[in-house]
Amino acid sequence: MTIMLNSRQRAAIQTLLVCAAALGACRANPPSSDAHATTASEPAHGAAGSTVRMAASQLPQLTIETISTHAPEDTIKTTGVVEFNADRMARILPPVSGQVHDLAVNVGDTVGKDSVLFVLNSREIAAAIAEHRASHKDLELAEKTSAMTQDLFEHQAASRIAQQQATNELDKAKARVMQTEEVLRVLGLEPHSEEDASQLQSRVPVRTPINGTVIERSITNGQFVGPDNPPLITIADLTSVWVQADVFERDLRNIAVGQKADLTTAAYPDEHFIAQVTHIGSVVDAQTRTAKVRVLVANRDARLKPGMFTSVSLSLPPASSSLTVPAKAVFVENGRSFAYVQVRAGLPEFVRRDVDAVASGAERLRIVSGLSAGDRVVSDGVLLLRQLEADAPNP
Repeated sequence: MTIMLNSRQRAAIQTLLVCAAALGACRANPPSSDAHATTASEPAHGAAGSTVRMAASQLPQLTIETISTHAPEDTIKTTGVVEFNADRMARILPPVSGQVHDLAVNVGDTVGKDSVLFVLNSREIAAAIAEHRASHKDLELAEKTSAMTQDLFEHQAASRIAQQQATNELDKAKARVMQTEEVLRVLGLEPHSEEDASQLQSRVPVRTPINGTVIERSITNGQFVGPDNPPLITIADLTSVWVQADVFERDLRNIAVGQKADLTTAAYPDEHFIAQVTHIGSVVDAQTRTAKVRVLVANRDARLKPGMFTSVSLSLPPASSSLTVPAKAVFVENGRSFAYVQVRAGLPEFVRRDVDAVASGAERLRIVSGLSAGDRVVSDGVLLLRQLEADAPNP
């Protein structure tokens, strides 16, 4: 028997068949969204937030530090060598060739500014004095000639050209006197007027331009010397000295001119010398990977001797409200930094934290993010916790 269906009945039957097919497919392949969500919520080994548990007997193997904002001031420790302060040294050279007389100082003597070190007897000085005397005589003659020519010109007994020539000769004579006086000043002699010019002698005193101590002397009485000689006497002001310290290139970014430093020496182990950074070297040694940092230190009682070795501590004030941890408390995996934080004091349970840290001195790191004041961080024993975390069974 054939059943005749109209169009509305055929459409209803097709809809029921499609729903039945869809229901069968859902039963054959049930959705896995719940299982996936459960897996994602469980922390994998080595991920931030994973927990590590250990036996209570193993807890003493760890060192735990409570983070505080009151971290001690950082320092960079290095070594240096005491040197003369080159800005406070004088190397004495003779102004002209001559013979040394009346040498008055020895190595180790203390001299005051403008003290006479020795006297130099020189033919060049004698020639300069003679030139000075002659210039005064020429000036005297030029003044008389100019006055007489001016008088004749006013009485129409001399031409204007003669009067101008006399004036020019007077100007030249004055210029020559000024020139000879300057030469004498360069030689260390004080020019005199014409009446006192005869008092000048061909002996020039050589003086020290600074206060200090004679550290070198290479001349003796009666020795002939010239401007081409090495320094005859070297004087150093020992009230301040330089210390040249070697600083590793990784620490140079923490050094600045004006920074304070503290010095100690083997000779005075209980005495501290306060210094200040005055210069940072422009070159890094290819072998030692260090640069020279110069510090200036007051040398009370001349206790610091050039050539001494010193221990130098360069102060690095910490940033305000900064958190620091020991460098070995932070470890790196897959390009990310982590630290272990104790869940509660006395409890052998730790959680891995993702942290962001930067260097803060030689042995500590400054925490930028990931930790807070009061967190108890594992500062020693990180390797043990990483091993326990790796050995833990997967959940």
